[in-house]
Amino acid sequence: MDNFIPDIYTQSIYTINYKKLKKRGIKCLLFDLNNTLTSYDNDYPTDELRELIYDLEKDFKVIIISNSSKDRIRPFKEKLNIDASFRSFKPFKRKFKKILEIYNYKDTEIAMIGDVLVTDILGGNRMNFTTILVNSISESEPFSTRILRILEKIIIKSLNKKDLVIKGKYYE
Repeated sequence: MDNFIPDIYTQSIYTINYKKLKKRGIKCLLFDLNNTLTSYDNDYPTDELRELIYDLEKDFKVIIISNSSKDRIRPFKEKLNIDASFRSFKPFKRKFKKILEIYNYKDTEIAMIGDVLVTDILGGNRMNFTTILVNSISESEPFSTRILRILEKIIIKSLNKKDLVIKGKYYE
């Protein structure tokens, strides 16, 4: 169960204390795409997202890591001018390991930010990254994610009973 517990739980990518992450030694931010950076039905980054990524790139390497297709990620990669990993098959380690290898980061220098416990948080924790859970931007999701949400509800119920993760109770 410990692999499903995020190190940080906050409302959104806009409420993360990035200065604290930098002080912790984080150098690279891995962002999930769908319902973390943008809603599933949005095909391009918003001005607010572009501004955030621009600011973050002053202090961090920013990479999108998504289970989505290359075509889904391409407009975000190009318009935000950042690197991206498509069809990452989170929570499996392969693409995470590739990022460590390509960019030469230590596991302690990376934060994984996402909205799904069973892909983003589990994957990041399996790699010993700092993990940050954010609320989903929208309830609109593909069928595969809706299936994962059923499993996630069971896990959260168990974590709630142990007072480990409570939806809406944020912590750093």
